[in-house]
Amino acid sequence: MLVDADSLTARGFAHIPALLTPSQCEDLIALYSDAGRFRTRIDMQQYRFGRGEYQYFRYPLPPLIEALRGRLYTALAPIANHWSDLLGTPKFPDSLDVLLEQCHEQGQVRPTPLMLRYGAGDFNCLHQDIYGTIAFPFQVVCFLSEPGRDYSGGEFLLVENPPRAQSVGRALLPRQGDALVITTRHRPGAGKRGAYRIGVRHGVSEVTAGNRWTLGIIFHDAE
Repeated sequence: MLVDADSLTARGFAHIPALLTPSQCEDLIALYSDAGRFRTRIDMQQYRFGRGEYQYFRYPLPPLIEALRGRLYTALAPIANHWSDLLGTPKFPDSLDVLLEQCHEQGQVRPTPLMLRYGAGDFNCLHQDIYGTIAFPFQVVCFLSEPGRDYSGGEFLLVENPPRAQSVGRALLPRQGDALVITTRHRPGAGKRGAYRIGVRHGVSEVTAGNRWTLGIIFHDAE
C-alpha cells in the first residue's frame, strides 16, 4: 500500500484515494446497528466533544477492519520511524502485533478503531487521539459517505499550531471510499537547528444536511 510520505511529513496528512469500494462502505455502515460489535458508545454533546456520536469496536475486530489496520500499519511504520529519527524519539516495531503487545504491557488493552455518525447540525471539536503512554504517530480516517450526495458541510478539519506562530487550518472533503492518513499528535518541522514539533489537531465542521459516516483506524490501544 502506497502512502505519500512527503505529504505526510510536510503537511501532516496524506490522501489515499479509493481505499474502500462503495459496497465495503455500505457494509461498514451496516455494522453500526450491531451493538454486539462495540464496547462503548459516546454521545459527543454529553462530553462537550461536539455533537454526534461514535462507537468503539470491541475485539475481535470485523475482518475488513482487522486487515486494513494491519496493512496500513505495515506501510506507516517506516515513516513513523523516520519521524523518530528526526525528532529523537523512541522507534516503533515493524509489526502491529508487537505494538499492541507493548500497549498491553502498559495497561492499554481496549481497542480504538471506531465508527462515527453525524447528522444535520453535528460537528466534532478539534482534538487529538492519544489514549495512553504509547501513541503511534499516525491514524487513518476512512470516508464512508459521498459529499454532495449523502451530506453537505462536514469538512474534515486539520489545524497546525507551530511554536511561536499563528495557527494554520485546512478543510478537506474526500470522496466516498477515500482515506486520509493524519498525524495523531504532531509532525516534524525543519528549522535552522534541526527538526522541531508542530502540533496538529483534527475535527469536523458542522454537517448542514444529510448523514456523514466515517471509520477511524487508530493503531495503539487505549488505557
